[in-house]
Amino acid sequence: MWITSCSCGRFQDLRAENSPYLGFVYTSFQERATFISHGNTARLAKEHGDFKLAQICGTIAAEEKRHETAYTKIVEKLFEIDPDETVIAFADMMKKKISMPAHLMYDGRDDNLFDHFSVVAQRLGVYTAKDYADILEHLVERWKVEKLTRLSAQGHKAQDYVCGLPPKLRRLEERAQTRSKRGPRIPFSWIYDREVQL
Repeated sequence: MWITSCSCGRFQDLRAENSPYLGFVYTSFQERATFISHGNTARLAKEHGDFKLAQICGTIAAEEKRHETAYTKIVEKLFEIDPDETVIAFADMMKKKISMPAHLMYDGRDDNLFDHFSVVAQRLGVYTAKDYADILEHLVERWKVEKLTRLSAQGHKAQDYVCGLPPKLRRLEERAQTRSKRGPRIPFSWIYDREVQL
């Protein structure tokens, strides 16, 4: 599952290989993901009466939206001046999958903390596989990837891959939903070892 708990914008373990193209594609995606997840957390907090948490998460979501705007404009410009290399980088990053900075989180006890957190976030609707596909579809449309011309053979292959990926992700997500079962209850250390249903 793809999830985030922080929007550090760090390129740690991103497999961006010191490429600004890969780095900016990553941050465009990651900032939109954190905008969505913090916005959904704000909504849930408000529904459950925690208005201060809702306000904090809403403020963070707004900041993430500004970050997203900046990074997507940078990639938009890259598509203007170097469409071939940019679409190849976009496809490369999507093949590697977007892992959020939070995938490295560890509480000193649970070696699968991020996986457990992701399952809970998916079930609660904080950030879901559907969101991942929606973000990719949004970026493909925003950057007009389907309309790119004058591409090399490798560029055309990358274009086809990226444009065809959202429907594939949606089909996978639908299948996963039909097969999903509730997992065990596990303790989360940061909420005083309260057990949470996976």
